[in-house]
Amino acid sequence: MPRTDAGVELAGVSVRYGSAKQPVTVLDSVDLRVGAGEFVVLVGPSGCGKTTLLRVIAGFARPDSGSALVGGAAPRPGRGAGVVFQQPRLFPWRTVGGNLGFALARHGVPRSQRPGRIAELLERVGLPGMAGRRTWELSGGQQQRVALARALAAEPGLLLMDEPFSALDALTRERLQEEVRSLAGRLGTTVVFVTHSVEEAVLLGSRVLVMAAGPGRVVEDLPVPLPRDPGTGVPELRASPEFARLRGHLTEALRPA
Repeated sequence: MPRTDAGVELAGVSVRYGSAKQPVTVLDSVDLRVGAGEFVVLVGPSGCGKTTLLRVIAGFARPDSGSALVGGAAPRPGRGAGVVFQQPRLFPWRTVGGNLGFALARHGVPRSQRPGRIAELLERVGLPGMAGRRTWELSGGQQQRVALARALAAEPGLLLMDEPFSALDALTRERLQEEVRSLAGRLGTTVVFVTHSVEEAVLLGSRVLVMAAGPGRVVEDLPVPLPRDPGTGVPELRASPEFARLRGHLTEALRPA
């Protein structure tokens, strides 16, 4: 099971790019707390620093000022967090099982245990029996499921997702939204999810953080008091008055001033 201590805490995090003479501030004094088991969604205009914030939490980027902690320690790439990108980024020369086996090997899983773990991961993301398939034989949605399985290979307590469904067709996107929502609930995984879609934010998040551009900062922290039990389907959520209210609120909050 995933770790249960995968809370995130950012205090005064600022990130600047460019030269010392002409720095560009991407994030400006961001304070953020994500409790273990929360599903927090980041929304905001392009260029507001959502992906940069995710990179700081993953340990791929270091803040120029302030501090970042995951599970009480400084984040390090590949340690404690699974990351799913907008594109699957699978190894095309490996099978589905080979991609997952590579991830398991990196995390120290003995060779004898890998076939069982691969089968378990594929079952978990709805791709049973597909370990022998080539990645180029899969649809875009299936490839993204493999990417999710790879991120779950180390049983992370924290899952970071950067617009993972934006390139998919509407039907596949809806199916994966429901699966990720259900999966995170069953495993108790902490999730930080980046999207441009207001509807996706309300559907998935237990909280939605609205970011403003120029430079990036959190301007609103919106709780989403919708049912999160697996028995409540996505169609029922979308049809609820509360869903419509939250979607309208976020849409208004993201309008340019």
